Amino acid sequence: MRFGVLTGGGDCPGLNAAIRGVVYRANRLGHETIGFRDGWKGVRDGLSRPLTPGELFDSVTRGGTVLGTSRTNPFKSPEDAAKVSGTLSSLKVDALVAIGGDDTLTAARELFRRGGKVVGVPKTMDNDVAATDWTFGFDSASSVSTEALERLRDTASSHHRAIVLEVMGREAGWVALATGLAGGADATLVPEEPYDEAQLMRRVRSAHGARGFAMVVVSEGVDLGAAKGSAGGADQFGHELLRERQVGQLLAERIQKETGIETRSAQIGHIQRGGPPTLFDRLLATRLGVKAVDLAVEGHFGQVAVLRGEAVRGVPFDEALQGTKRVGADWLELLHTFEP
Repeated sequence: MRFGVLTGGGDCPGLNAAIRGVVYRANRLGHETIGFRDGWKGVRDGLSRPLTPGELFDSVTRGGTVLGTSRTNPFKSPEDAAKVSGTLSSLKVDALVAIGGDDTLTAARELFRRGGKVVGVPKTMDNDVAATDWTFGFDSASSVSTEALERLRDTASSHHRAIVLEVMGREAGWVALATGLAGGADATLVPEEPYDEAQLMRRVRSAHGARGFAMVVVSEGVDLGAAKGSAGGADQFGHELLRERQVGQLLAERIQKETGIETRSAQIGHIQRGGPPTLFDRLLATRLGVKAVDLAVEGHFGQVAVLRGEAVRGVPFDEALQGTKRVGADWLELLHTFEP
């Protein structure tokens, strides 16, 4: 068989490990692999190159993606859809492995519905893909934001300030939740809960009164009410570019106004996406890449490799795309256990 592999959407640590898993497993089984450059754009425009184990031997240690990525929607027009089919046919691709989040996998499902032989690998630092316990990239990104919170705590303590750290996550609060829990934040705001300004101010005052500083974590997708900030346009899949809303900055201004406590904000942004993946993400990404090849070889097209407990298995695209995985009540109860 000839395998094709692509990485779509936002980059995150672990992508190279997943690509490596695909290439090594295919090679071990006697198959070849080509990589498409810049996600679905590469499939649409016929941009590809051969991939061999030799060039990927140490890629498991590196962040980003050696193939490049984009947020291209390959089915935005009938012309683009025809180009995708033409590329896969002309390059004689027997199985395509699409590595990405909801948008990338949605495009893969559409290709499957049109007769394409495709399997998926879920990735996103947001950890919001349904049907899988964890996505790779999440552990690495949350570890970086936790370290950022710890560094900001030193400044907050020295200057007796409140500091707000804004993290990524879109409509799901997993990164904020993990950062707040692991970093010992005094308040953590996630999209799954309505914004309660009175409660936030009480927590900030309590923490500042007890030790002279306060730490707040807020997810970029939190709705602060009337003053949401400026929207930053949308990508090809129609998603608002949330970074332009400046939720952290707006929240810091409100805290200072309501409490009189000097308050600063920091937006960690794309720093979360870079750097070497953690041990957990390296292992998970490797396992998922290998499983994707096995699914294709066994003829289980239209499936996504996911983690369930300790096992990696395949589930249909529809199950993996049944909706955004949100932070549940049990996690929220755990979070609030540690807030003042």
